[in-house]
Amino acid sequence: MDYLKAFLVGGLLCVIGQVLIDKTKLTPARILTAYVVAGVLLSAVGLYGYLADWAGAGASIPLTGFGHTLAQGAKEAVDEMGLMGAFIGGLKAASGGITAAVVFGLAFALISRPGSK
Repeated sequence: MDYLKAFLVGGLLCVIGQVLIDKTKLTPARILTAYVVAGVLLSAVGLYGYLADWAGAGASIPLTGFGHTLAQGAKEAVDEMGLMGAFIGGLKAASGGITAAVVFGLAFALISRPGSK
C-alpha cells in the first residue's frame, strides 16, 4: 500500500507539472521554482508534513519535498539560533541533497559528450 500511495502522489505532482508545461507559457525553470515554493508554503501552513508522512517518497522526493526540507530546516534553526537560523537552517538541512546533485552532475558531465541538437 505504501508503494501505491507514493506512486499516486508522485504521479499527481508529475501530471500537474506536465499540464503546466503543455497548457501554459511557463518555462520549465519557472515551474520547478514554483514547485519548490509550493513545498515551502505548504510546509509553512503545516500541510506538507502530513502529506509526506502519508505518501512517503512520493512526496519527499519531488521538488516540493526539497522546499519542505528547506522550510523545516529554517524553522528548526530559527528555534535554536534566532533570526540567523533563517538564513542558515534551510541550506544546512538540504546540504546532503545539494552536494549529491552537484557531485553527480559533475560526474555525468565528465562522462558524457555534450552535443548540439
